[in-house]
Amino acid sequence: MNTFRAGTLRDRIHILRRTGIKDEWGLPLPQAWENLTSRAIAADVRHNSGLNAINADADVSVVRASIRIRRRTDVDAGMRVLFGGPLYEIEAIYPGRNGECIDLVCKRIPGHKT
Repeated sequence: MNTFRAGTLRDRIHILRRTGIKDEWGLPLPQAWENLTSRAIAADVRHNSGLNAINADADVSVVRASIRIRRRTDVDAGMRVLFGGPLYEIEAIYPGRNGECIDLVCKRIPGHKT
């Protein structure tokens, strides 16, 4: 059996979800985010290089990342990832080959730093 090695998850991230707080008109407040967990989540964060973006005919000004974490069922596209200072939007979630992890396909949110 091929097991997932925890030593490969050397980065620490926070996953953020909307709080559900709304304004007086019932619209969700854009700045209303909270941590999904009370502690940082172990992850393997990988950024696509500029060369990969050029070869893929992608917009090189867009910073993309692939983030691998242990399998969770409470993470959805549209949530955010805080890694260091920058924020990333989760665009898609893919299951890992062995079912022990998931891969988050993310795009950096320009101009946002904590």
